[in-house]
Amino acid sequence: MTPADLSATVLHAVRSAVDAHVLRAPVPSRVRVERTRPGGTGDYATAVALQLAGPAARPAREVAEILCARMSGLPGLGRVEVTGAGFLNFTLDAGADTAAHRAVLAGVRERGARYGYGDALAGEVLRLRPAGEVRAAVTADAVRRLARAQGARVRVDHAAGTSGPDLVRLGVEDGTDMDAVPDTAPSALAAARDTAPSAVAAARGAAPSAGAAARGAAPSALAAARDTPAAGTVPDAAPAIAIRPVPAGATAAELLRRLGPDAARWGLLRPAGHDRADLGDHLLVQGEGNALFLVRHAHARTHAMTRGAALLGFAAAGPDEAAAVPAGPEEVALYGLLADHPAELAAAARHRAPDRLARHLEAVAHAFLDVHDAASPLPVGDEKPSAAHRSRLALAEAAGTVLAGGLSLLGISAPPYL
Repeated sequence: MTPADLSATVLHAVRSAVDAHVLRAPVPSRVRVERTRPGGTGDYATAVALQLAGPAARPAREVAEILCARMSGLPGLGRVEVTGAGFLNFTLDAGADTAAHRAVLAGVRERGARYGYGDALAGEVLRLRPAGEVRAAVTADAVRRLARAQGARVRVDHAAGTSGPDLVRLGVEDGTDMDAVPDTAPSALAAARDTAPSAVAAARGAAPSAGAAARGAAPSALAAARDTPAAGTVPDAAPAIAIRPVPAGATAAELLRRLGPDAARWGLLRPAGHDRADLGDHLLVQGEGNALFLVRHAHARTHAMTRGAALLGFAAAGPDEAAAVPAGPEEVALYGLLADHPAELAAAARHRAPDRLARHLEAVAHAFLDVHDAASPLPVGDEKPSAAHRSRLALAEAAGTVLAGGLSLLGISAPPYL
C-alpha cells in the first residue's frame, strides 16, 4: 500500500462514517499521511481526527476510535491504532506489499512496452475530427494511439490543409480506418508505425516471444494488418468527436524547423487542451527544468543502470526475489506509480487527454530519480552487489519500460542514450 493508497483509504473511512451518520463533519478533500517520526508507532500516521474533532463536536481521540474501527482488518493494513490525543497510526501488511510489488514487476516484465494496454474502450468506435491546425492534428493522433491501446476502433478525419509531409514527419498518421491493435504478436505493427526504437528498447524485460514481436513483424503481417476487412473499419455513420485544443499559433513546418518532432509533439501534448501550448526553445534545454528532458533522462538512466550492472557481473532480480526485499519509502512511491500506470492509460484514453499521460510520466521520472539518489541500484565504493541492488535494478528497469512505452504512445522516441 502506497502513501496515496493509504490516504485514499483513510478518506474512504471518513466518508463512510459521515454517510452512516456515525460522524457529523464535512468530509475533507484530502487526507495527509506522513511517515511516523522517531519514537512513534507504526509506519505512517495521520492527524485527521484532530482536524475533524471541532466540526464533529467530539473529542479527537473519540473520532480516531471511530475511524480505527472502520479501517482495522482492511487489505494492506497490518495494524491500526490510536495514540496520543487522537493520532491514527498504521502498520502496513508487509505480505500484501510484497504481493503487490511482485505483481507490478511481473506485469511489466511480461507485457514490456505494452504494459498498461487494456480493454477499457473495447467495442467502442471513435471517429475523431480535429480542427484544421497542427495542435489539433497531433492531439487527435495521440488520442487515437491511446484509444487503440485500450481496444477501441478509431478513425481520424483530418480537415483540409492538415495533411502532408510535415505532419507525417510529426508522426501524424493518415485518416484511413484502423482497427484496435490486438494484444498479440502484431504489436510490431504499432512499433513499426509509432517510433519503433523506443518500443523495442522498452521491451527489453519482456518475455522472449513479446520481444521478438516488438523487433519486427514479417512484411506479410504488416500488409495484412493494413488491408483490414471492411467489416472491421470505422463506419462513416459513427458520430464525429471534435478535437479542438487551443491552437498552437504555428505551423508544422515551423515547429519541425525550430524544435524537431519529439520536442514539438511534447510541447503540443503536455498542456491540457484548454491551455495555451508553450512552444519556446526551452523545450530543447538539456536540464531537469525541461519536463521532456527529465522523462527521457530518467529513461536513459535506467539503461545506464543495466549496462553498469552488466559490467559488474550482475543482473536484475526476478519479480519474486525483488519483491521479497524490503522497499524504502522512495521505492514504495515508485512501485505505486507503476501500479497506477494501467489506470492512467485508461483514463487518458477515456477522457481523450494525452496531457494526463505526459504528467504521469513526469511523476514516474521524478520518483525513479528519487530512488536513484536515495538508494542506487549500483554498488557504491567498496560495496558488493547484493539482493537489494538486484531488487532496485529490477524496479529501475520496470520504470524505464513504463517511461519508454508511455513516450511511444505520445509518438515520442525514448533513446537509451542522451
